[in-house]
Amino acid sequence: MTDPADLGVIESLALLSSGALSSRELVEACLERIRERDGVHSHDGDPASINAWVRVYEEDALAAAGRADERRAGGEVPPLCGVPIGLKDLFAVAGKPLTASSRLLDELPARDSDVWARLSVAGMVLLGHLHTHEFAVGGTTDQVGNPWALDRSAGGSSGGSAAALAACMTPAATGTDTAGSLRIPSALSGTSTLKPSRGLVSLRGVVPLAPTLDHAGPMARTLADCGPLLAALLGLPGPLPGTRVLAEMRVAVSPRIGLVELDADVAAGFDGALAACRRLGVELVEPPPPEAPLDVGDDFIAVVLAELLPYHRRFDARRELYRPSLREWLENAEAQGLSAEAYFAVQARRAETAFAWADWLSAHRIDAVLEPTVPVVAPVRGDGYDHAFSDAALIALTHYWDWTGFPVAAMPAGVGAHTGLPVGVSLVGPPGRDFDVLAAGVALQAELGPITVAW
Repeated sequence: MTDPADLGVIESLALLSSGALSSRELVEACLERIRERDGVHSHDGDPASINAWVRVYEEDALAAAGRADERRAGGEVPPLCGVPIGLKDLFAVAGKPLTASSRLLDELPARDSDVWARLSVAGMVLLGHLHTHEFAVGGTTDQVGNPWALDRSAGGSSGGSAAALAACMTPAATGTDTAGSLRIPSALSGTSTLKPSRGLVSLRGVVPLAPTLDHAGPMARTLADCGPLLAALLGLPGPLPGTRVLAEMRVAVSPRIGLVELDADVAAGFDGALAACRRLGVELVEPPPPEAPLDVGDDFIAVVLAELLPYHRRFDARRELYRPSLREWLENAEAQGLSAEAYFAVQARRAETAFAWADWLSAHRIDAVLEPTVPVVAPVRGDGYDHAFSDAALIALTHYWDWTGFPVAAMPAGVGAHTGLPVGVSLVGPPGRDFDVLAAGVALQAELGPITVAW
């Protein structure tokens, strides 16, 4: 018999709806799995632990599961009633600690983030808060071990969320994405996510990194499971059907791939995704690139630094409590001293880049762009907090789609033959076409096949 902790969102819902499984049984299984696999729940972690969870709310989760079962016995229920979830430690929950995996922040929010408010209305059961790279300013989350190899990074900044999913401690999680923080840990940990179009999911009650670049979104082991989560985040009763079928789509090979060097395993995974597209009947095209800069790194960092500083001014007197990398980020932000005029000029260039890509997609009748998610496999864990910008290789491809704000479905593309570590690919679509991109990703993932950690 399948352990309930191994179930995904859709599988769980089917069993809960039929009465074959209770929410209490499901939550108890997840809590037991956390006890078995997570190890310490600490600020620094340790080499022998996954340490995905900052805090686990066991009593509250069991009580919520009991209420969910009562609701199901009473008749009509919300769409995700009784399904467990973990929240990245940036999402406020009224009366629960919020720490952003930092020694500086220790708040008890008076109200829920909009994300948790909507997931709660949908009937989900909160298991606890999951680790982030400190204040989400980094791509490694080195206090968290990758379930595929504990000496490797789970990625970041939503590293705790991806690790908890990969280790089957929860069927669902939330994350944020400013330079790739939903997609990087998903690629490095072998899980799935949908980075929504900018502004689609509310950021109210979420600790910010760079507000005009931040996105919030769902994480799960499969893109199919991200569908009902995204619907709940938008207050919808269920996922909107995609209007395009992947087999009928024109998919462009990303013109940005040549900017980076791909690890052999990543390149093989990308080739496998291209082959899967061909098997599905996808029309693959490689038109000339758009009339837009393919490298926006300097402008991107300028915006991050300008937007990072205001929130963190409240901690100026206690900066010694930051990890070294975040102190360095803030020092760079102060040294930059970007004027209002220069900031708005950068944002104008950003808008033109997004318009150019939208025009390019339309002119060439392109429904999605396919590219590797991260050019490397999971790096060795341990030095991601030493210096700012140490994770540049991890964000090399992902940050661009935060810049444009386009939706991206990210999924595993197999396990590397050389390293035995997961690799990932992404489908990028036009703004506002989130459910089309999601549906295409679901079809591609079904063709690529699942990957799971061997325990």
